[in-house]
Amino acid sequence: MALSSHSISENYERDGYCFPFDAMTSNQAGQYRHQLESIEARARQENLNQTIWFTHANFVLPFVDEMTRLPAVLEPVKAILGPNLLVWNASFFIKEPNTPGFVSWHQDLTYWGLNGADEITAWIALSPATMRSGCMRFVPGSHTRDVVAHRDTFADANMLSRGQELAVDVHEEDAVEVELKPGQMSLHHGHIFHASGANRSGDRRIGLAIRYITPTMKQRAGEKTYAHLVAGEDSIGNFNLLDAPQAIMVREDVEASIRNIEIAEKFLYAGVKGRGKPLR
Repeated sequence: MALSSHSISENYERDGYCFPFDAMTSNQAGQYRHQLESIEARARQENLNQTIWFTHANFVLPFVDEMTRLPAVLEPVKAILGPNLLVWNASFFIKEPNTPGFVSWHQDLTYWGLNGADEITAWIALSPATMRSGCMRFVPGSHTRDVVAHRDTFADANMLSRGQELAVDVHEEDAVEVELKPGQMSLHHGHIFHASGANRSGDRRIGLAIRYITPTMKQRAGEKTYAHLVAGEDSIGNFNLLDAPQAIMVREDVEASIRNIEIAEKFLYAGVKGRGKPLR
């Protein structure tokens, strides 16, 4: 039975996460996966820069923008953040079969340069997210802590931009495995301790992470970043609003994405000499 808006908000406030939600049918998830993999094949043939859609997929891929606006995705987010929603970015996290890539214990909002915590990540599975394939793990209630100390590792197998990891003890025995079927979704708070292991399965583990924020949020310093208004209204103007992409990798959309990456690097890599991995 679907959770009521009150139950969603209550569970989220208590635990810092809520799942699973049916964002779409498994058939729809398969169709979205097919679109992604068709674009990946085209990129290999034409030597296109895949960094853009792995970090700002909603800027340049119409089907990703469509996913961010699905009612079944938006309604649970609205139950927590309210009716006015922006998408700050949407990025793919893909672990190839039997590869060592992992995500260390961290908090999302550590390096994003935002002034508050009115943010939710909706993570949609386009393939099975299981313990074997390296699903996410959450520590319930850890979102009640502010941003804690992190250290940079720049480890090769770490999928995060700086290989950042918590510099405090994590009670892993309390962690919850976030297993999702294709088409299902989880929601999590930007302060919750979370991580994921390597993919030891024979299939790709494909997830789309959509970062929703309220219009009251803003970047703490520097230029405004870009966003899409996907629900309600924005009467504040803390972000440069973009129109939805009308076709794949349109020049204007690509240029906006590249510009956004340049702006974001200034706060994501603050204090780091040189450049880390593509934005995550």
